[in-house]
This record gives sequence, structure tokens and C-alpha cells, in this order.
Amino acid sequence: MPRIDRDPNARGPIVQGFADGAFAVDGRRYRSLLLTPESAGEWRAPPLAELEIADLEPILGLDPQPEFLLLGTGPTFAFAPRALRDALEAREIGLEAMDSKAAARAWGILRAEERWIVAALMPFI
Repeated sequence: MPRIDRDPNARGPIVQGFADGAFAVDGRRYRSLLLTPESAGEWRAPPLAELEIADLEPILGLDPQPEFLLLGTGPTFAFAPRALRDALEAREIGLEAMDSKAAARAWGILRAEERWIVAALMPFI
């Protein structure tokens, strides 16, 4: 399994590696993943074209509200649906989309900076 070393400054869940189509986080494996600064959880990710704001409610209700959503779009970069982008903008939550492995790496860097963000990572295979 390719391993990502945990930044000693990062708090909360960190993706530590990828193998067999799963993300490794704190000793558990997830095919798709929702992350907050406080928790990690399995996610039943819909196809990207069908992704709606309601699919992300479990992570968007943080207090304070997250700065932005880091969206892992699967094995390759793809744009989020327009309706999702508009819904996030209406809530004043930014959106950064990239392939899921890159998003998992970015999560660790941004959390080490103590950025108050959330992530939704779709399967990478």
C-alpha cells in the first residue's frame, strides 16, 4: 500500500494510504469517504453527475461552517455538477475539485495548516 506519512501538526483524521480501491484512515478502510476536521466516515457516493448538496449534508453542517469542500472526483479530475457548485456558492462554501488521490493528499496538507475544511472523496478506481 502506498503510504502517506501523517504530518505531526495535523489534527483529526488523515488519509494514510491507498490500496485495493480503498482509502486507509486511522486503521480503517473506506471505498468512498467523508471527512471533517473531527471525523471520517463511509460515504455512499452517487455518480458524480448526480451529486447534490443533500449528499453532502453530513459534513456541511459544521459549526463554524467549513471554508470549502475538497471534492475528490474519482480516478481523474472532473467538474462538479453546476447545481452543486451553485448550492455551495449560495452557502458561501468554496469548492476545490481534483482527482480523489490528490484530494486525499491535499487534505493532509490543509489540515496541517489547521484549515477548517471538509472533504468528500469518491472511489479512485
